[in-house]
Amino acid sequence: MGEKIRLDKLLSNMGKGSRSEMKDALRYGYIKVNGETLRTGKEKVDPEVDEILYKGVPVIYKKHIYLMLNKPQGVISATGDKRHKTVVDLVDEAYAHYDVFPVGRLDIDTEGLLILTNDGELTHELLAPKKHVPKVYFAQVDGVVGQADVEAFTAGITLDDGYACRPSDLVVQSVADGVSNVLLTIHEGKFHQVKRMFEAVEKPVTYLKRVKMNALELDPALALGEMKELSEVEFEALTRGVYEPKV
Repeated sequence: MGEKIRLDKLLSNMGKGSRSEMKDALRYGYIKVNGETLRTGKEKVDPEVDEILYKGVPVIYKKHIYLMLNKPQGVISATGDKRHKTVVDLVDEAYAHYDVFPVGRLDIDTEGLLILTNDGELTHELLAPKKHVPKVYFAQVDGVVGQADVEAFTAGITLDDGYACRPSDLVVQSVADGVSNVLLTIHEGKFHQVKRMFEAVEKPVTYLKRVKMNALELDPALALGEMKELSEVEFEALTRGVYEPKV
């Protein structure tokens, strides 16, 4: 048994239309609950138990939605902005009624994995500093990243404002023509942190992409600007050891 919700509110929350539009739909006999045509939206229903049909099509109730976005450059991690396109502007119309927001942020020129949701509790847990949720970035860096840099990152880089970062895992994938391809795992989310960490060792980042958050990897099938709903397996990977959804 789940929480009972007013029928008109449930239909509106599922993107079927406004409260006033649902009033008309009910009056015209478009909505059935457990085989019975209802004419008013004031009745309360249990979406986990009751069969709800809108124009003959089952209404599947979801309180929360979890979307994976492959964020492109030039888009900001916000719900609204007067100058720039936001990640919310990329949300498909099918999910628009959920009023999602980004979990954390990626810089405007950073690409990659970003989660959008309407679950505030999950967002709080994933971003809580005490949780130390790991985030993995692929970066192209000007300069030859060597063992001394790896050891410096392992010890903990100090940023330009004196903040001492937690130990991080730096893996050098390749070095060619004075450019290094690296993977960096951090456990914080300070402003421009990855770029500032490499600036501290005088090797500026020229390209940055987040490829993993906790145990969730960016789906390689997602093109830049595309998003998809998380599967159960992907949701578990995102929340593993961090968040236990309430039953």
